[in-house]
Amino acid sequence: MPTTTKTLTFLSGFFTSFGASVVLCAVLGTHQWVSSTIAISDSSSNGSIVLTYGLFRGQSTQELQGGLAEGDKDFEVLGTLARSSPKTLHSVVISSLTLSLATALLSAGFTFYNSISNPYQTFLGPLGVYTWSGLSASLAFLASVLFVANVQSNRLSEELAGALYSPHLLAARGAEAHRYGYSFWLALPVLLLNGATVAIVVLYQRARHRRKQEMRKPMEDAPRDGILF
Repeated sequence: MPTTTKTLTFLSGFFTSFGASVVLCAVLGTHQWVSSTIAISDSSSNGSIVLTYGLFRGQSTQELQGGLAEGDKDFEVLGTLARSSPKTLHSVVISSLTLSLATALLSAGFTFYNSISNPYQTFLGPLGVYTWSGLSASLAFLASVLFVANVQSNRLSEELAGALYSPHLLAARGAEAHRYGYSFWLALPVLLLNGATVAIVVLYQRARHRRKQEMRKPMEDAPRDGILF
């Protein structure tokens, strides 16, 4: 049976790993990843289109100064995008976050198992915790970087607007402005929580190794009276 210290340590790691998985569920389920404003103008009116969306769903609002604006539109991101590079990259972002969630749950399972058992010499031990937590953090970071690249370089918002509105309206479009919402920034707590899991286990491993070293002091360090005895 594990010691009380080990149990409490790995239970702490379980809570940080499970917390990372909860945050990832919020990242996947909320729709405030980015809000993009696209300036538009034509011969009769000018204004902007504002798209606010997440990984799966979003809403578009048309704001015109002069002319008749269309009503708000709810849309599905992947369903709206045509077969294109932005759609492919957006699918990769979703897949990366899904895998990040799976590996965070695996890390939570491994830490809980270590709190009730002693599988030090197998992959089920600390090595497995390091692997799954590291993968979860890496995949979440990768997804964030790819999403920004898709919005900034691949013009994801422009592709969505082009599918939602007539080409005539977007023919004289102007500059785009992007503001990333709380759903996007929730990736940071995922990195911190997975890092905390690894740090907790590393500190425990170092303390355990230090205790073992102290118990195995060379005989020459022992008192002479004790050696003679």
